[in-house]
Amino acid sequence: MRRPKASPTLKKDLLLLLKGVAMGAANKVPGVSGGIVAFVAGFYEELIYALQHLNFKAISLLFKKRYRLFWEYVNGRFLVWLFAGVLLSFFSVSLLLDFLIEHYEKSVWGVFFGMITASLFYIHRQVLQWKKRLLLTLLLGFLFGIAITFVSPSTENDHLIFVFFCGMISVSGMTLPGLSGSFLLLILGNYNLLLVDAVNNLYYTFGSIIRWDFSFLEVPETVRLLKVLVTFTLGSICGLILLSNLLSFVLKKYHQITIAVIIGFIVGTLRIVWPWKAQILQLDAKGNPIINKLGNPKITGFDYYTPDFSSLETLFIFLFMALGALVIVLLENYDQKRRL
Repeated sequence: MRRPKASPTLKKDLLLLLKGVAMGAANKVPGVSGGIVAFVAGFYEELIYALQHLNFKAISLLFKKRYRLFWEYVNGRFLVWLFAGVLLSFFSVSLLLDFLIEHYEKSVWGVFFGMITASLFYIHRQVLQWKKRLLLTLLLGFLFGIAITFVSPSTENDHLIFVFFCGMISVSGMTLPGLSGSFLLLILGNYNLLLVDAVNNLYYTFGSIIRWDFSFLEVPETVRLLKVLVTFTLGSICGLILLSNLLSFVLKKYHQITIAVIIGFIVGTLRIVWPWKAQILQLDAKGNPIINKLGNPKITGFDYYTPDFSSLETLFIFLFMALGALVIVLLENYDQKRRL
């Protein structure tokens, strides 16, 4: 007996779920933008316009109990499947990425460097004709991207107002290709607090709840991290809505200029994902690394260097770059066939 084929709608939903997983994983890595995944996978503008509809009209439809109209107005099916993938990523792929970056850091950066570089080829085709005005905006985007890479990380701050601001900033990586929200959190000093400690704390908290163990509520550090995560989430939601409305307007009115700025910005920030770099740690008077209250060394910046081309490790990293580029090519070819 033949197994019934999955419906086209289900296939589309599952593919969207996987795109959300990829987007969430990209947002977790400093220097990589989830917006690039949306751009290359061909759903960036749909994402922006769907988020734009999370407005007062949507709230009004909810209060009037016109749930079906609300669902259609906000493109609910698209948003639910996509963000289910993003959420799933935080408790699966993100944890795997933490492990891979810790043990195979250069290889991971190599894959992302290859992916971002290859994505530039496809993004630039959206510009119909490179006129002087577009070249100028490309240069401005490039200079702004370069400037961000030279900013030194700040110190960690768990004040809830600042955490809310970090939430608003962090979603820029989801809505602005090339602008890494996680890298901005690193600059603001709260990357480890918000995307490592708070997320891992939530993961283990869920494990306790499943075992019907609520003793974590008596642990001050656990409660503090939960408050931080809730505040960060609220800030992220507000940031998504505000940024999507701004970007929707800009994309409609200045589409080609916006694409040119994004391309310049991506090129300018490529330095962040260069595999050959070393962390510069903040040292005390005795030359020992300064450790923050969560036990992590404070980072003041990165030292970039050229690879040793005679090294076998360098060859492998270039192969990982090629692998990352191949992933983008395959995704783009699949998307083109799907549209035919």
